[in-house]
Amino acid sequence: MSVRLHFVVEGQTEETYVNRVLVPHLVGHHVWADARAVETGRRRGTICRGGLCHYAKLRNDLLRWMKQDDHEEVYFTTMIDLYGLASLTDTFPGWEQAGHVVDPYQKVAALETAWAGDINHDRFIPYLQLHEFEALLLASPGHLALEFVGREHEIRQLEALVSGFRSPELIDDGRETSPSKRIIGILPQYEGMKASAGPVVAEKIGLDVIRTKCQHFAQWLAQLENLRVRL
Repeated sequence: MSVRLHFVVEGQTEETYVNRVLVPHLVGHHVWADARAVETGRRRGTICRGGLCHYAKLRNDLLRWMKQDDHEEVYFTTMIDLYGLASLTDTFPGWEQAGHVVDPYQKVAALETAWAGDINHDRFIPYLQLHEFEALLLASPGHLALEFVGREHEIRQLEALVSGFRSPELIDDGRETSPSKRIIGILPQYEGMKASAGPVVAEKIGLDVIRTKCQHFAQWLAQLENLRVRL
């Protein structure tokens, strides 16, 4: 039996990346996937998607889709940035307890476990991106040259910055030091090109490199690749 997998993601950047890279990759593992950005509101019958201000909206969107497609071969996962969860107008599951955890990998694991408990669905695989989508780009900053021609000096600055971290996933969630802010601080043009350039660069970097540099991402992707054996 083939597996179907639904992604609920934070915004257009993640949705494009999942559709361009993860969906075709997972076909090779007999997992048929699709993605949509989280529903954030409705106006005159039009569904608004993308951005995350309320955990309740994410929770409701997940539960609604789970109810609509409640079949034993269907799984659900997410791609939501850890960065920004503290600014939600309501509390993310396990946030207060995880706030005392220093190690980022332990913290994100605790939050995902708490989130799984809150959703309470056997086929839900929660994933929080440490700390932001742009960590995937910082797995190989040199590839930014594909979109930012003539910015070799700035890209070398990014490479030097990243070399100070054991993993790009450990580049933190500070307001001015998160992965995207690090890129924008050196390549200001990225701010207006995030949704278009980000997925393209991540695609060119390739899953093999990202898996090598980003262990939390690698563990999640391995789970998705092996969904068929869980049936």
